[in-house]
Amino acid sequence: MASKGKVVLAYSGGLDTSCLIPYLKNDGYEVVSCIADVGQPGANIDELAERAKSQGASASYALDIADEFCEDFCSLAVLANGLYENKYPLLSALSRPVISKHLVDVAHKEGAVAIAHGCTGKGNDQVRFELECKALDPELDVLGPVRSWEFTTRNSEIEYCALNGIEIEVTKKSPYSIDENVWGRAIECGILEDPWNKPPEDAWTMTVDPEAAPDERSYVEIGFEAGRPVSLNGERMGMYELIKRLNKQAGENGFGRMDMIEDRVVGLKSRECYEQPAALTLITAHKALEGLCLPGDLLHEKLSLEHVWAKSVYGGLWFSPLKEACDAFFEYSNRTVTGDVRLWFYKGNCMVDGVRSPYSIYDYGLATYDEGDTFDRDAAKGFLDLYGLPNLVWAQVNRRS
Repeated sequence: MASKGKVVLAYSGGLDTSCLIPYLKNDGYEVVSCIADVGQPGANIDELAERAKSQGASASYALDIADEFCEDFCSLAVLANGLYENKYPLLSALSRPVISKHLVDVAHKEGAVAIAHGCTGKGNDQVRFELECKALDPELDVLGPVRSWEFTTRNSEIEYCALNGIEIEVTKKSPYSIDENVWGRAIECGILEDPWNKPPEDAWTMTVDPEAAPDERSYVEIGFEAGRPVSLNGERMGMYELIKRLNKQAGENGFGRMDMIEDRVVGLKSRECYEQPAALTLITAHKALEGLCLPGDLLHEKLSLEHVWAKSVYGGLWFSPLKEACDAFFEYSNRTVTGDVRLWFYKGNCMVDGVRSPYSIYDYGLATYDEGDTFDRDAAKGFLDLYGLPNLVWAQVNRRS
């Protein structure tokens, strides 16, 4: 069989991508594997890279990109208050563009003709990997063999690996489908596919049951500079460390669980459970600080663009002009979003109870009803006459009919 050239495989070490190594080789490709660490717990990417080579990859890349993921991707999600359908902080959709960026870099380095992934035809990730990679290099082919290959069961994949001399450690299959990184954890499938079923407690690992959380409040103070988190309780640190610490503190207090019906890119609804303690905390704090530092008209326009941003990222359009234009708007609007936010966690709750900034546009003299009031009450009557004039004229003309 004539060689089709090199293909860079987004490799996880699981059954599907282990099966893909011989599958792609038998189809005429030389396989280069690529495994990325984006802060998923227990990841040993060097060990996985060696496993890929033992399974037939001609070269294997182990990429530690957790810091880049946090600094360049999660930080933008905070600036955008990125909540898909106004419910949950983007998770898998945030990690796919940084992984795609490195897949394309490896493809260029290796002279590959294609990139391959192990996503199914029903999920969102196929959309993300393919659109992100194509946006970075339109000339590269992107292959998704799992969508159409002949294996219909887990056992058939195991048998295929055995026939091709690949030893794979098969453990008891989880009742859930899990995707996780430092920004959180996504849980689906199994009993969760019935929206009436309560998620079993064993589905959660980052957060404790709120009823079992401590019986006292746990406080944290988050510092921001130009909209980006930079410190916890006065201690400066990078985003990766900050997110890990917040995940622990918020999760120990039962905060960060979500259970929702979600609209996938491919048109169907799915039931998804998420654990994102740090992500939800940071967005809660960031919104509070923006409320102190930004004028109302800017906040209102930004809110509409936040939905545009979240929908774009969810749909695999991280590198699109629209999403990048939103980034520029958020960067500009957050120039003065600098200060501190104090929050407390208690049995599944997270509340802001203090916010301060040198750029605060909250004016005590204008806001108070006590001594020191500087608001010009005499101006209110004329303001109301002009502000309500269009509605008044409409009413005079139309109410009679």
